[in-house]
Amino acid sequence: MKPSTSIQDYLKRIYELTENGSPASTNDLARELGIKPASVTGMIQKLAAEKPALVEYQKHQGVTLTATGKKAALEVIRHHRLLETWLVQTLGYTWDEVHEEAERLEHAISEDLERRIAAALGNPLRDPHGELIPTADLKMPLEISTPLSALRPGQKGTVQCVKAADTELLRHLESLGLVPGARIEVKEYSPFDHNLTVKIEKKASVLGLNITNKVFVEET
Repeated sequence: MKPSTSIQDYLKRIYELTENGSPASTNDLARELGIKPASVTGMIQKLAAEKPALVEYQKHQGVTLTATGKKAALEVIRHHRLLETWLVQTLGYTWDEVHEEAERLEHAISEDLERRIAAALGNPLRDPHGELIPTADLKMPLEISTPLSALRPGQKGTVQCVKAADTELLRHLESLGLVPGARIEVKEYSPFDHNLTVKIEKKASVLGLNITNKVFVEET
């Protein structure tokens, strides 16, 4: 059976929090979902008891997805990112407007509609923010980009994706020209506050970690 909307939200958040290979804590999940930690623990225990189990959980050691849970999470993520792409390319939404709409629609579309949207869009590899779209067989393509925060003076690259949903932040990044496809060069680095002076196309901007940790670049 298809997981409920609530379970899908949990699985998607766990996937996002464990992309770096580390388990997700109940406090992290509570913060992301806006739910009390005790409620999160109860749901995680329920997911671990499913047949087959959707997560692996050990008290004080965090939670990870099982193969079944990961597949369910990637299905929701594929829906979400295809919907964002469709809203931008077909209905004229901007990249800062699509997240909430896709959050509502991702649980509702059928697999047939998903296939039709993907085909109509030409089976895109990335969404409007440059994030990779899971394949039809629910595998996440390998991301080879590097956080902008890891680059140092003299290094150049092309922006691949922005891992952010905040409307104001996305509008700010667009005003700077810091969008997928933009060519950048790091000019200066401050070791005290980790700010980077970055030339974006032909304009230089000073960027803090709140931005540079969310922008991912393919070095050139």
